[in-house]
Amino acid sequence: MGQGKQSRRERLERVRAEQRRRERRQAALIWGIGGLVTVVIITLAGFAVVTSRAERSLAEVQRFSYRGGDHSWTKVSYKETPPVGGTHNYVWQNCGIYDKPIHDELAVHSLEHGAVWITYRPDLPESEVNKLKELASADYMLLSPYPGLSAKIMVTSWNHQLKLDRADDPRLPEFIKTYKQNPKHTPEFGAACTGGLSITADQPLPTPDPEIGMPGKSPSPSASAEPPATPSPLAS
Repeated sequence: MGQGKQSRRERLERVRAEQRRRERRQAALIWGIGGLVTVVIITLAGFAVVTSRAERSLAEVQRFSYRGGDHSWTKVSYKETPPVGGTHNYVWQNCGIYDKPIHDELAVHSLEHGAVWITYRPDLPESEVNKLKELASADYMLLSPYPGLSAKIMVTSWNHQLKLDRADDPRLPEFIKTYKQNPKHTPEFGAACTGGLSITADQPLPTPDPEIGMPGKSPSPSASAEPPATPSPLAS
């Protein structure tokens, strides 16, 4: 009788011990899966942060070292396409949206005043151009087509330039935010981007006014009055 009770107790203890082992294994499995899920979530979140930062990174911006203040009434041959600085016309290009190419010499003067110039290949799809127009509708912005670009879209400020493949590249607004009217990189910070000319490259460059010895608007009176092909808000 006593041996029977002892045997039942032993079997009961074995059953309980096995149950405790199963519970420990289940707990370990649950904690393991939970930990793995946590690691995956943290990894994905970190990857998303890194990817987001990489997409907005301006590490690929090309930098140059042109000084400001050099002016000329003649056509200028620039090393970069489009130019990022250097000698430019005495008159600047009024900031705005243009559906035709504009003079490099006038646009560079606008860059000297802190403007950002977005250029694009003439065959860029209209949907892409419309996105660029939205970005360029702010003050101190220039937008114009530019034949012969080495990229679909290029964004330029004084001494800085970035090549892009699409209008919704997050680096584009980041570039504008960083370099537009940046006092550190703008030779004539605070100078106007209005009060100049709104001509396009199919019109003559401005020449000096012989009567007053000061910058003239253009050999053609109508050229100086012509607005951008697609008007946009300008800085006051």
